[in-house]
Amino acid sequence: MGWSQLLISIASIFAIYIATRLFLKYFRRYGITKDVPRQRVIYLEKFISILSFVVGIIVISLIYSIDYKGLLVFASSIFAVVGVALFAQWSILSNITSSLVIFFSFPARIGDVIKIVDKDENIEGEIVEITLFQLEIKDKEGNRIFYPNSLVLQKPIIKRKKEEVNPVSSKAL
Repeated sequence: MGWSQLLISIASIFAIYIATRLFLKYFRRYGITKDVPRQRVIYLEKFISILSFVVGIIVISLIYSIDYKGLLVFASSIFAVVGVALFAQWSILSNITSSLVIFFSFPARIGDVIKIVDKDENIEGEIVEITLFQLEIKDKEGNRIFYPNSLVLQKPIIKRKKEEVNPVSSKAL
């Protein structure tokens, strides 16, 4: 191990740390600007932190020229097992990805009244919570409906004016 590798490692770790902090700062500001609930911003912060950790591991392994033959066999075995698990649970992965899309571009926010148009049954009510996996909607009767994020992006959604529809208000609960 030479001094040059050590210095490059320290510089790389520092650069990844600074980049991660800047991304997190940007997403916090974006969340405040768009009036996104703090919990949704925390989900995204965790995702960015894990991603930066993985990038750091890859960069350090490239700097120190880790033997790729053994690492490749290990990684391919892990990816095979994870791939089968993700294929079996593809809806979980698609809901997480949809959650990120909803964070940045969904026109409705918590407290808005929406109608999800579906050929079988339309769902109408007030958005109570938007989590990593689902949208929680309270209908007129006070029922809580949990609608998967991946389906939210696939169905037409009508954003109602609060005057048009009078869902169960918090006063009635």
